[in-house]
Amino acid sequence: MTETADPLVLFMPSGKRGRFPVGTPVLEAARQLGVYVESVCGGRGICGRCQIEVQEGQFAKHGITSSNDHITEFSPKEVRYAEKRELKDGRRLSCSATVLGDLVIDVPQDIAVNAQVVRKDSDGRVIERNPAIHMCYVEVEEPDMHMPLGDLDRLKAALTRDWRYDTLEVDFHLIPHVQTILRKGDWKVTVAIHRDNETGRPHIIALYPGLKNEAYGIACDIGSTTIAMHLSSLLSGRTVASAGTSNPQIRFGEDLMSRVSYVMMNPDGREGMTLAVREALNTLIDRVCAEGGISRQDILDSVFVGNPIMHHLFLGIDPTELGGAPFALAVSGAIHLKSSDIGLPMNAGTRVYMLPCIAGHVGADAAAATLCEGPHRQDEMMLLVDIGTNAEIVLGNAARVVAASSPTGPAFEGAEISSGQRAAPGAIERVRIDPVTLEPRFRVIGIEQWSNEPGFAEEAAKVRVTGICGSGIIEVIAEMFLAGIISEDGVVDGSLAERSPRIQATGRTFSYLLHDGEPKITITQGDVRAIQLAKAALYAGVKLLMDKQGIDHVDRIGLAGAFGTFIDPKYAMVLGLIPDCDLDKVKAVGNAAGTGARMALLNRGYRREIEDTVTRIEKIETALEPKFQEHFVFAMAMPNKVDPFPKLSAVVTLPERKVLAEGEDPGGGRRRRRNRES
Repeated sequence: MTETADPLVLFMPSGKRGRFPVGTPVLEAARQLGVYVESVCGGRGICGRCQIEVQEGQFAKHGITSSNDHITEFSPKEVRYAEKRELKDGRRLSCSATVLGDLVIDVPQDIAVNAQVVRKDSDGRVIERNPAIHMCYVEVEEPDMHMPLGDLDRLKAALTRDWRYDTLEVDFHLIPHVQTILRKGDWKVTVAIHRDNETGRPHIIALYPGLKNEAYGIACDIGSTTIAMHLSSLLSGRTVASAGTSNPQIRFGEDLMSRVSYVMMNPDGREGMTLAVREALNTLIDRVCAEGGISRQDILDSVFVGNPIMHHLFLGIDPTELGGAPFALAVSGAIHLKSSDIGLPMNAGTRVYMLPCIAGHVGADAAAATLCEGPHRQDEMMLLVDIGTNAEIVLGNAARVVAASSPTGPAFEGAEISSGQRAAPGAIERVRIDPVTLEPRFRVIGIEQWSNEPGFAEEAAKVRVTGICGSGIIEVIAEMFLAGIISEDGVVDGSLAERSPRIQATGRTFSYLLHDGEPKITITQGDVRAIQLAKAALYAGVKLLMDKQGIDHVDRIGLAGAFGTFIDPKYAMVLGLIPDCDLDKVKAVGNAAGTGARMALLNRGYRREIEDTVTRIEKIETALEPKFQEHFVFAMAMPNKVDPFPKLSAVVTLPERKVLAEGEDPGGGRRRRRNRES
């Protein structure tokens, strides 16, 4: 390192490099370079997802001498983490370690698991068309010395004559080009007119020489974890192309509150996250255009949805007010603007419509899912749940609809779980446990066979089993309960170690060995507790809405989102994630938010419907409800401490209650006090 230059930091295996001032946190250096390093906790040093390794020695190819002396010593946060969890030799937490000199940093592959599988395709639903874009072909009278009317005015006259548009506005960007386009088309042109609302003035937003009989729009769901985009023909309604990607804002914080915290702690945090999501959207626009064989200029309309924090960051609005009570939205109604206003260059006249948000933590994505599934259109009492780091819940029928959010945290997506990871090749996604032998079998993303079937070992050698994702976590804990490995209250029964070596002592608690390989995948007492806390928060939110509706059961349940699509409803109910219901009436509704966005894109009538519906949805703030804590405590049990599950019991044999007494050791002895960290 020279005296004048800032230290050079090189990240492997990506090869990305940059110079950073002494004192820069390694995690911040990674973020600035776009190196993917997970940070669930937003840099608080408690998640351990941001582990890195410093490479020692001279790297002549890169001109770097790297040393552990070029990074700060262990911080108190790292010492605390190493004591409570595990920090392998040579590993550091990049949120705590700061740059002192030139460094070659390795991002361990057991931390940076394979790229996430984005499973958000269009559901192929046929949607009645009534788009906001109208393509109008007209033949314009040529100029006449005796009628000194301007070319644009004669174009308007032709539209009034042929299409009955008599109050047309014109986007200014078109005015300098009108004469050229009219003459190029030999006075025959196609006009793209945007009219979102019958009471509003229509606008000429694009003009083409000759006949242009196609126009396109995009519908996009900006999720906190993944982004899904669909390119549709505005004339036929067909979905031309779909694409998805991980939300790059994950590198600033995995859950929503971590991202708000990042904005609060970093002066340029909001700008960085806004730029990141817009860059990802521009990449997706290029991908769907390439797949559909069209130009960005052919896209004339767009609809975006997202939770309130994604909504605000996409629009460039500081989300800080959403980080604490009263969770005030900067804007809750529908948004109308041009795509060029928000850094998404398409056609110069392309419009953007954003659905309204329901409440401070129930966003435009929940509104879109409501539009898609339509609880407000039916007689049955329907529960609609989008399970993510913040679960959005809608419950109602044609008479009344209520909504709330519950802070489930990132456990269902693999965070806070000892062997957890996102849904990616190598992740266990299905689990079955023999109730007699306690032996498991499982399926892994990227491998067709179950683990006990011929050919699995050969495929696993190629794909490599790396962890367990959300659907697998739900199933393994539900199966552990059904097999009697854990009690109703979620305590791993250590006495079963006499029956199976898979029940293993872990300090003062016990764990279940799911995969005895490299890496070992175990379900610890802490993992069970994390899932209990998450599912209890969700169920308590649902119960509050049921209280508001004055009901003791629901008729139908829709599980929305990528996670909801891949969890088995039976296991979700065994766990007590959702209330008792006829399993035939519990279904995954896929990316309902994305489908709702397509509905709003292809039919402006749906825009009016959801705008009206949102004004009538009653918002319940769970934090202010006195019964939330009571419901939460009861929901910690599996399936629930007090609620009966008769419909589930008719199809699944639930174990007899096996509740350990206060002070009783799950291994069979007595203990002096309860392990509160379990």
